[in-house]
Amino acid sequence: MERLAGMEPGRPVGGTYYLYRTMRRLDMSALEQALVDKLMGDAELSAFEKRLAEEDVAERLEMLKAEIEEEIRRRLVADRGREAVARTLRRPLVEDIDLMHATSSDLAEMEAAIGPLTRKLAAKLARRRKKRTGRLDFRRTVRRSLATGGVPADPQFRHPRPHRPEVWLLCDVSGSMATFSRFTLQFTHAMSTQFSRLRTFAFIDTIDEVTDFFGPGVDFGSAVSRIATEAEVVWLDGHSDYGNALETFHRRYGSQITPRTTVIITGDARNNYRPPRDAILADVARAARAVIWLNPEPHLYWDTGDSAMSSYARHCTSVHEVRTLRQLEEFVETLTLPRGGNR
Repeated sequence: MERLAGMEPGRPVGGTYYLYRTMRRLDMSALEQALVDKLMGDAELSAFEKRLAEEDVAERLEMLKAEIEEEIRRRLVADRGREAVARTLRRPLVEDIDLMHATSSDLAEMEAAIGPLTRKLAAKLARRRKKRTGRLDFRRTVRRSLATGGVPADPQFRHPRPHRPEVWLLCDVSGSMATFSRFTLQFTHAMSTQFSRLRTFAFIDTIDEVTDFFGPGVDFGSAVSRIATEAEVVWLDGHSDYGNALETFHRRYGSQITPRTTVIITGDARNNYRPPRDAILADVARAARAVIWLNPEPHLYWDTGDSAMSSYARHCTSVHEVRTLRQLEEFVETLTLPRGGNR
């Protein structure tokens, strides 16, 4: 905690801030793999024995996280008092749980909540489209008025054509973004009927289209597993390289982007200090209807360390901090507003 949390006495920051900072610097994905390798050693293990080792490591890491949380809580209480700390530790609603800090039980609860949330949002959008009235149809109104002596007693309106964007979703599926990308994929595909077309791409240090992994009747968990095992998302070393992923995306698929295409990129823009190649994103933005970036990190962390968020943000139509299911729901609702609404 002394080395990684960077706690400052008297600073009005919630415990989750210090937990996030500590867990990120620990690099839990690398730690998990190192522990698994250590437990397995050089022995030839069966699939069942490997599964047991992996579960053992997961349990140990949960215990480590719990101990870190307890130590953060102890230090905050010593600094601010019990009542002030208790206010920052109240359990939020499932829609407001931070995706980057969720426990395994939180994730299971959130997974179960996605279906009802998307159904509610789809019904809400359908009602909004149904209620929306188009422009006055002057010719039909005049014809109808002939039956009432020229009095336009029954105005006729053109039926509006609801705007359904063509969406291309680019998801960072690297270790640090795994949880966020999973929920973004699940939520967006559950809302796919609200889009005229949905194409999905996954990337780490290169990119691959995974649209065919998702489809009617496909188990979502199986589709995500296929991304991990079948998608060609690793090019060099398996560490995030947004620059190379964007260059590969533009080379393979850039000619297919049209003025109807809304490109959504999800990720923290942490590029491991590699060239951001943001000029490529500018080319994508010129061809597309819009380029939107969803970042699960607090805005406070953007452009810290290896984050290249500002380099990319200047080429985007909009950028959004999306850390919870509620924020994701609000974003999708805004994205699918009819023309003339906020976009």
